[in-house]
Amino acid sequence: MSARLNLFALAPANLKAMVNLSMTNRQSSIGERLFELIQLRVSQVNGCGVCIDMHWRDLIKQGADPRHLNSLAAWRESPFFNERERAALAWADAVNALPHRDDTDAAWPALREHFSETEIVELGYTIAAIRGWNVINLSLRNQIPVHPAPGM
Repeated sequence: MSARLNLFALAPANLKAMVNLSMTNRQSSIGERLFELIQLRVSQVNGCGVCIDMHWRDLIKQGADPRHLNSLAAWRESPFFNERERAALAWADAVNALPHRDDTDAAWPALREHFSETEIVELGYTIAAIRGWNVINLSLRNQIPVHPAPGM
């Protein structure tokens, strides 16, 4: 499989806007580790290899234990995530499943217990942005780089 188009060479204003949204989300009050966990989880669910690779590497750079990251796909059974992370992961799974399935009512109480209203909205933007990146990468068949760019 090869890429259909060069995402990074076309529509520079749109690319810049997406990058800016992602960078703004990274600086949100939810914290960088949780931000990356959400991005990795949504990318796993959506099957976006480019994003899985990128966000796994970002978490490793933060010092995350690879064993913990390997269990993210089964976070409900994993002992490595605290209640706040579990609430965010449940919300990410529920929101990412929309409109095909709506589990947001079930995930809402734990989310409200562990997050402020601002943090909930920030989680929403984080989920929306990574879902957007997943859609772009998957539809254009963007490939996982064998050798990531320096600093990535």
